[in-house]
Amino acid sequence: MFKSVGRLVCAFDLEWVPDPQSGRRVYNLPAAMPDGEVFQVMWQNGGATEEKPRPYLKTALCRVVSVSAVIREETAKGEVRLRLTALPKTPDHPMTEGELISTFLGYVGRQKPQLVGFNSHTSDLPILLQRGIAAGISAPEFCSRPDKPWEGTDYFARHTQAHVDLKDIVSGWGIGTPSLHEFASVMGIPGKMGTDGSTVVDLWVEGHLRAIVEYNQYDALTTYLVWLRTALFGGFFTPEQYTDEETRVKDLLIRHINQGAAHLAPYLEKWDSFQPQPAATVAVELSQPDTDIEKAA
Repeated sequence: MFKSVGRLVCAFDLEWVPDPQSGRRVYNLPAAMPDGEVFQVMWQNGGATEEKPRPYLKTALCRVVSVSAVIREETAKGEVRLRLTALPKTPDHPMTEGELISTFLGYVGRQKPQLVGFNSHTSDLPILLQRGIAAGISAPEFCSRPDKPWEGTDYFARHTQAHVDLKDIVSGWGIGTPSLHEFASVMGIPGKMGTDGSTVVDLWVEGHLRAIVEYNQYDALTTYLVWLRTALFGGFFTPEQYTDEETRVKDLLIRHINQGAAHLAPYLEKWDSFQPQPAATVAVELSQPDTDIEKAA
């Protein structure tokens, strides 16, 4: 379990696709080979089988195409502000991979939020580092490390509160570890919506970046809601506070829908369709605690 909830929390998720340029370089493929054929070579070398033709590739061979986040900020007066954000900010005008990573890590480095992800220690953070280094960007504020853990934020220390990986917290042994979709669904939170990570490359090839960003926002919302439930379990919110936090998320969704983000309506509808889970009732009985990316773009 994590030890604290930061005043600034950034629950984030990334989407990436196989990078054909990296594939050509790594496997000495002709420059003129079509991207589709390059993908097949990459998957074959990644261990493709008849049952799993598109295996998970090493993140260094993939290109980051989207990052989304739910940002929770608690002011000095105790007011809570919630935002849903994404890069690229305007999907009709893609950013280069270097610009995207630099913008996100620049925000994180300056604002020092508590990062929250699911499988982010193993996947999301490593690909940001690997691809950021490969792109030749500079992220000194993100990379700065205090001399002692208690003297500042350190995103490279495995066991600090600067980066909370929910999958690490709830992991079982091997096949006992749930996916984000599975874990969210059993607690009445929307999981996958219409697509999954293996088909993002198809959307990318077809030029549907907006659909990728929308899918990415679903996962960021789901990650945030799972974090809220985990924080309730850990006693960081009272049941009443937790209800207020969920209401803030619903208000956020309604606000974005009214501003034209129609893709969020199915997410809200699916969430509303789930019945309250018994786990929430148990938490009410047992928990008695005493207690900006857009601007950077």
